[in-house]
Amino acid sequence: MKYLKILTLVLFFGVAASLESNAQEVGIRFGDFYGNNVAIDGVFALGEFSRIHADVSFGGNGLGIDALWNPIYDDIPDTDLQWYAGFGPAIYLADNFRFGAAGEVGAEYAFSEVPITIGLDFRPYLFLIEETEFRAGFGLNVRWRLK
Repeated sequence: MKYLKILTLVLFFGVAASLESNAQEVGIRFGDFYGNNVAIDGVFALGEFSRIHADVSFGGNGLGIDALWNPIYDDIPDTDLQWYAGFGPAIYLADNFRFGAAGEVGAEYAFSEVPITIGLDFRPYLFLIEETEFRAGFGLNVRWRLK
């Protein structure tokens, strides 16, 4: 368990540095993922209508990594909100390893006066390796826009 904690810290700082250097938005995601309660949240643009929404979650039960492709990203009519949907791989590293897929549907608001984006999303998970398990939860994203 001691080695897992050290590996978690090394991965955390490595991923955090990578997210900060390459992301268009970086911040924190609050919610329940694999029993963890907070994640480093990053958004990487792939073009005008798609992006990668990546999270590294931690908080006491292990390390979770999600990298979700958001192919649909559009304005909600008559509001300043934007919505997105996506899917991608999900990995959970702890005493009980899990690998599967995650989906997400959410909405976010980008403030114009300050470079902050706030969003709320719903993520269902289907884990297939080690144990078959379905989980779902909501998350609150607060990100700083870098570009």
